[in-house]
Amino acid sequence: MDGRILKKLSEITSEEREYLDGRETIARELYMGEKGDKIESEKLLDTGKLITIRPHTRFVHFPKHSHDYVEMVYMLSGETRHIVNGDEITLREGELLILGQDAVQEIFPAGEGDLAVNFIVKPEFFGGTLPYLGAGDTPLRSFILACLSGGDNLGYLLFRVAGVKPIENLIENMLWAFLNETPNRRSIHQMTMGLLFVELMNLTDRLSVGEKSKENLLRVLTYIEEHYRDGSLTELASALHYDTAWLSREIKRRSGKSYTELVQEKRLSQAAWLLRNTDENVSDVAYLVGYENMSYFHRIFHARFGMSPKEYRRCK
Repeated sequence: MDGRILKKLSEITSEEREYLDGRETIARELYMGEKGDKIESEKLLDTGKLITIRPHTRFVHFPKHSHDYVEMVYMLSGETRHIVNGDEITLREGELLILGQDAVQEIFPAGEGDLAVNFIVKPEFFGGTLPYLGAGDTPLRSFILACLSGGDNLGYLLFRVAGVKPIENLIENMLWAFLNETPNRRSIHQMTMGLLFVELMNLTDRLSVGEKSKENLLRVLTYIEEHYRDGSLTELASALHYDTAWLSREIKRRSGKSYTELVQEKRLSQAAWLLRNTDENVSDVAYLVGYENMSYFHRIFHARFGMSPKEYRRCK
């Protein structure tokens, strides 16, 4: 991380000086209304803004609270200790914690060298990142986006991404744009956030989602993403050490769709991408995504997109 960024974000604020001088409880008026324990975005964001950053406030215990925005906490140096929805989390240098709006968080006092930066993000900001996220509405993409935007009230996403240079570089780019008031900052932030999401979606092996059932669903969707052409529910159940029938019911209960329906969503999404972005003929596209029966492929493609594959290609 650029030394100038670290120096700027490590400066002791006037609020932190109060805690060092003996104040023992957080200055609630800076974060919350008179009632409740929800931190309010209007206390932290300028009018009309959808995103901002602020250094994590050190030297004080933050009691249990939630947010009316999505919070992304990136650890620049040292570590911080949190309890989120009852789970104890130690966030270390280079790691990223994303909190949904309904997550209940408690934070223990951090020392001077425990430097984190908080991204305060209204959910509507994420709509501007969608064009940067690539092909189609795949099940995994939809799941991750809902989590990142707070759309499914999941609680939190914890990415153990220390040492992953693309993540560090993208975070640094956003911090630089904020701290230097770069022109066109909103476009820069949305483009950079979109690229960050693309990288994070490729790092699901480093992701914890804070609830066993959602962890299982994440593993299922990741498997489908990687094996949609030739994978099987039996193989997946064996890899996860679950009974096949139980896993089938769990997938349906947690996602609202069967394993077969999720695979079909991914296949058709990939087919649509190939039609838009390559010159492969339709029969080859069908084969590449796992369909050998062309009439069946045409039928389900039309049911999904309201037109034939050839018509879809002409409309791209």
